[in-house]
Amino acid sequence: MPLAHLRRELPHKLDHVVMSDADLKRPRELHPAFYGCYDWHSAVHGHWMLARLARVVPGLAEHGAIHKLFDETLTVENLAIEAAYFENRPSFERTYGWAWALELARELAGTRWAPAMKPLVDAIVAGYRAFLPKQIYPIRTGVHPNTAFGLSFALDWARAAAHRELELLIVERARAYYGNDADAPAAWEPGGEDFFSPSLIEADLMRRVLEGDELVNWLHRFLPELPASLREPAVVTDRGDPKLAHLDGLNLSRAWCMRSLAPVLPDGDPLRAQLADAAVKHTRVGLTHVATGNYMGEHWLASFAVYMLGTP
Repeated sequence: MPLAHLRRELPHKLDHVVMSDADLKRPRELHPAFYGCYDWHSAVHGHWMLARLARVVPGLAEHGAIHKLFDETLTVENLAIEAAYFENRPSFERTYGWAWALELARELAGTRWAPAMKPLVDAIVAGYRAFLPKQIYPIRTGVHPNTAFGLSFALDWARAAAHRELELLIVERARAYYGNDADAPAAWEPGGEDFFSPSLIEADLMRRVLEGDELVNWLHRFLPELPASLREPAVVTDRGDPKLAHLDGLNLSRAWCMRSLAPVLPDGDPLRAQLADAAVKHTRVGLTHVATGNYMGEHWLASFAVYMLGTP
């Protein structure tokens, strides 16, 4: 699906602040690397999915097509334009798109496209370093601005890239935002357009930040048990509606959180069993609806599925 959609410019949902007549351009002109897949962030994680599969699946039939696409989109010239776009638009794609761009860079490390990614990576890292000290309150929504998700992938990149300054900043901010949280209102979930569980995505971040007994104790305070609202997959009534279609992604992201969280709890822990059982349900339902036949889901759901399948 990404191979088909990453070259598809229209329809496109632009997140674009127009400052002058010169800014009235087509998506392909504004974002020569990431103009497909309906929006910028979906194009980024579409590239990530292809890079991941090309690396981990031996003999992948689409290997040559993936490399050909990357040679067209991930050029020095294209990515310089992508990086420059952030200069006057510091809140663009903050922090969902930022996180996926760093995850793409992590996946491309050591490949011939990695050097071209550096200006974009530098712009996004600078964005995190400038913004996080000013962000007093985390954003706990179930959609793009969710702070916990934005910190999770950025922390993974910082550790892989040995960027100690960003790693320490994210760990400090995560502890400040979430370290004292208890009794998550998970029974209120899901929201009608969620593709993240605010509770589970926060817990998945803290899995990266805390260790051992500190993590187990935090999880038990934060999520004493898995409520019915998180045990059963979300229901999608209209996969042609771009917001309602988010709920298919919610089932996949819930599954990746549950699959990652269950193993950190001790054997015999009731919460571990609840997470593991719910993960199976969400995985099955989520994978069933990746290929929906509708562009509103198909332009992005496969990326969530591949990420979920890479978790324990």
